[in-house]
This record gives sequence, structure tokens and C-alpha cells, in this order.
Amino acid sequence: MGIHRLNHAVLYVSDLERSVAFYRDVLGFRPVAMTPDGFSGAAFLQAPDSTNDHDLGLFEIGASAGRSQAGRATVGLYHLAWELDTLDELARTAERLAAAGALVGTSDHGTTKSLYGQDPDGLEFEIVWIVPADLLDDAALAARKRIGRLDIDRERQRYGGQTRGGVGISVPA
Repeated sequence: MGIHRLNHAVLYVSDLERSVAFYRDVLGFRPVAMTPDGFSGAAFLQAPDSTNDHDLGLFEIGASAGRSQAGRATVGLYHLAWELDTLDELARTAERLAAAGALVGTSDHGTTKSLYGQDPDGLEFEIVWIVPADLLDDAALAARKRIGRLDIDRERQRYGGQTRGGVGISVPA
């Protein structure tokens, strides 16, 4: 089996219009016109720099739906992680998530620098910048065994705000 990346995710949401607005306005996803004729209650979105035909499918199940209990009371998916190109973009995304009341945490995992957010239905996601292969050092590799406090400004000083992340790791060198 030659799986090499996640192509899209499908989420059940309580209010389609609210969820589309969140992913569009906060994370920059754009709607893709691919909902079948005569079918309502679904939307498809593409991430800003994606080459996928769509990255998210959203299916409305109604306002009476409860928030996800995955990891608290039921089994289920914890989160999806989307990768950004630069630490400057990670900082801007942190500001947008915070302004929307959707930033629920940050972490420094050594080789990755992460933001954690929740959409309006409480579905969690991660936004990550990955240290490029040529900048990995013993300290970054050792830090993968812990979860540290993320200081984006310190990381921008260390790696550069415009350094393209993931090169040689998730992005071909």
C-alpha cells in the first residue's frame, strides 16, 4: 500500500453556514463548487495553497447535534494537522485563531511548532510548521520527546520567519 498523504477530510457539522464561514474567514479555505445538484447540506473547501480537488467536506447534521466527545467520552479522531510554509504565517494564523476565540493551545515539539484550534463544533485541528531537514540539530531532535511551550518569536529568530518549513521532510528538497 503506497499511501503518501491525506487528500481530504469529511466532517459532520451542526451549522453548515457557520462552519464554512469559520474555515473560510479564519483559515483561508475557499469553497469549491462540487456539491451534487439537488443535494443540500454539504460544502467542499480547498486550503489556500492546496493542489487537492478539495481538502474538507462539510456535512450538516443539524443544530441539535452535540459537540464531539471523542477522547473524552467516546473513541474517535483527535485532530487533523495542516502544515504551513513559514513561521511568519504560523504567527499570523495564531493571531487569527485567537481573535476568533478558536486558539486552544500551542506546543513546541522540537521538530514541529504547533497551534491547536477548535472549530465552532469543537472539532480540533493542528496547524504546524516543520523544521526543514537541513536545519535539524541534536537539540531539535531531542526535544521531540517532550512538549514545550511555543515561543514563535524565538523560533523566528532561530530559523527565520520566511524559512520554508518541511523541506526535506514533508516537502521534497
